[in-house]
Amino acid sequence: MTAAARTSTQGDAFLGVETSQTGRRWTGPDAATDRLAQAIAREAGLPEIVATLLAARGVAPEEAGRYLDPKLRDLMPDPDTLADMDRAARRLVAAVEGRQRIAVFADYDVDGGASAALLIAWLRELGREATLYVPDRLEEGYGPNVPAMEGLARNHDLILCVDCGTASPDPVEAAMRAGADVVIADHHLAPEVLPQATAIVNPNRHDDASGMGHLCAAGVVFLWLVAANRILRGKGGPVPDLMGMLDLVAVATVADVAPLTGLNRAFVRQGLRVMAGRQRPGLAALADVAGLSAPPRSQDLGFVIGPRINAGGRVGTADLGARLLATDNADEAAALAERLHGLNAERRDIEARVLDAAVEQAEERGTAGGLVWAAGAGWHAGVVGIVAARLKERFNRPAVVIGLEGGEGKGSGRSVAGVDLGSAIAALAREGLLLRGGGHRMAAGLTVAEERLEEAMAALDARLAAQGADALGPADLVLSGALAPEAATVEVVEMLEAAGPFGPSNPAPRLAFPSVIPGGARRVGSGGHLQFRLGPLACIGFAGDRHGLTDFVEAAAQVRRPIHVAGRLELDDWGGRRKAKLRLEDAAGA
Repeated sequence: MTAAARTSTQGDAFLGVETSQTGRRWTGPDAATDRLAQAIAREAGLPEIVATLLAARGVAPEEAGRYLDPKLRDLMPDPDTLADMDRAARRLVAAVEGRQRIAVFADYDVDGGASAALLIAWLRELGREATLYVPDRLEEGYGPNVPAMEGLARNHDLILCVDCGTASPDPVEAAMRAGADVVIADHHLAPEVLPQATAIVNPNRHDDASGMGHLCAAGVVFLWLVAANRILRGKGGPVPDLMGMLDLVAVATVADVAPLTGLNRAFVRQGLRVMAGRQRPGLAALADVAGLSAPPRSQDLGFVIGPRINAGGRVGTADLGARLLATDNADEAAALAERLHGLNAERRDIEARVLDAAVEQAEERGTAGGLVWAAGAGWHAGVVGIVAARLKERFNRPAVVIGLEGGEGKGSGRSVAGVDLGSAIAALAREGLLLRGGGHRMAAGLTVAEERLEEAMAALDARLAAQGADALGPADLVLSGALAPEAATVEVVEMLEAAGPFGPSNPAPRLAFPSVIPGGARRVGSGGHLQFRLGPLACIGFAGDRHGLTDFVEAAAQVRRPIHVAGRLELDDWGGRRKAKLRLEDAAGA
């Protein structure tokens, strides 16, 4: 069966599945996508299922080859199209040439740590060192603060704020008044009035026309260093190798949930190749403690590497992740990786407890409006963002989770596609309902007086409902097409993987296998996972789901009843023999 054999017409459920075993409606490629897929398959000589995936991405037939093998040089913009870039690059080069004292003030997450490590590594290649400062999440909160910036200014000529600073006028002014220049490289939503810094490079400032607002901070910093290298090259001086630093840009782009399209996709694709070479001690050590034996994939950055880098800022010492990424010492890297690995386990335990309480509270409050939210005394500030993401996934609504302490609530939110959470929270902060708040479309932070919590969340709910968040039902399962099990070859999976790396705005392909009879079903592992086959295709279903998905498939196998199966194909190298494997995600009666 080909992808074209099972396209959806407008409004029809794919394969007629209105409600699957996991409660979702299946949707698939429409007739227009099918027509474009046929043209791509014919002109590019690709399997139809691969062509259908590209057609759904809007790839023209003549662009298929370049899409499957993107070149960074073809997608790199001129860095000077970003506002203030020339000024920022020249100030950085002047500091290097003048042997000035440089400090890097970074946010405590992966993006901030990777941004700081980029600058530190670049400076190190030029024989310069920089002071790293990462604020404590609990004691100092997000971004620059006046005492820290004044302290750095007393001992440094230049302070580089990365992944923060755009909304911090008072700390920036304090540093400048104390005698240091401040350059900001950020990507968060900017206020109308910017801080009086030496330069602010942020594609999301209101007067920036670069069109690069999709970059994470590390992507902005990378372009900054490209501009600085260009100046150095023009002077005939040494130029650090930036291509070897793309592993840092890749991990930040994925961990910060930036859209994996265009330049970001090329960053991650090339960065994964760099990371496979294991030249950065911190990332190599982290892969070792996490048990990653194969070259990393984009999902490893998001679910294995990223959470461990973040663990220091969440439940430990804030600068551990940045120090790990910046070090060039293998012994130090191994020690830091072990600490972060342990802190990540601690973070998971805390997260599980808060998640259980948040789900119960959200369900009691009701989840039919524009916002799902929960708040609790003593909830750790380091996990509220992760728990908000879990609530968002569970209820397909924007979600905010808040920890209460000392009369204030500090929280974090995550949004769904098409709903701008960051601007809604920033608007409430301007109106005075929140003490502070801001972020980007998909993620934001806030601080609220406990006495105004209910009022503020009701106002946020109304703003998000006005954007259509209250009309969202259970998330559809979007399928890229249908395939027969015997067509799921290693070659086809490799071609599908070439359309990656996958993530926001470039979702991993999910495929349906219609009217198949599962065979050879057996439970394996301590969790009771289900192994089964669809003809020649090996499959795995993970137990513990709340929908009884693996039980449904196992029952179909026992009575040899045909069902529709959906999931993601991946490559399995176990035993030294590469083969295709299906990871079960959903099923429905045929």
